[in-house]
Amino acid sequence: MDLPIGRTVLREEIKNRIVERILNGSYSPGMRIIESQLAKEFGTSQAPVREALRDLEGMRLIESQPHKGARVLALTPERLAMVYPVRASLEELAGREAAPRMTDSVIVALEAEVEAMLAAAQAGDPRAQMQHDTRFHEIIVETAANEVLLDLWHSLRVETGTLISVIKSDWDLHMIAQMHKPVLTALRLRDPNLAGGEMRSHIEFFGSLVLRHSDPALPLTGT
Repeated sequence: MDLPIGRTVLREEIKNRIVERILNGSYSPGMRIIESQLAKEFGTSQAPVREALRDLEGMRLIESQPHKGARVLALTPERLAMVYPVRASLEELAGREAAPRMTDSVIVALEAEVEAMLAAAQAGDPRAQMQHDTRFHEIIVETAANEVLLDLWHSLRVETGTLISVIKSDWDLHMIAQMHKPVLTALRLRDPNLAGGEMRSHIEFFGSLVLRHSDPALPLTGT
């Protein structure tokens, strides 16, 4: 049964608020998230809060335990080591499928995201940079025109994991932005093999950075 539109929007808003608190450290690893307190805070029933928490559990941001409620999960290097090879394979497929479907308007959109990443790096704003980073990849996966691929990519919660990883590390944001240019060049050429290879290399390299800088105290995400 579909949820009413108002309730669905409320669930998404609550979910986004909780994600933001995990990102900024307000909700630390191991901290309990109490459904009734959130319902009171947001002035709603517990139903949309429960639905939001269920979504977050699917994202591997929280864990629910019987009679104990929900708590924020902690990131482990083992989890990252499993996730990044999967993401690399998904994005290699996305690059191969998207390359022959590239249009001038999609290329312009990708160029705009790279420029926005560079501007955010110049401003020293990692949060904005990683939002544009995520959108760059999302555009490519969307252009691949494979709904199953898009669903799997979203299920990894790439945007959340990448954002957390970079915000918690002292990285060269200009370097991260520049890493997208070889991918963009391959897509401009509409070359499936080259685009797929560049996408895989990009994710594998980024994944190696995340693993080297991983911290057991970080919140666990699906990416």
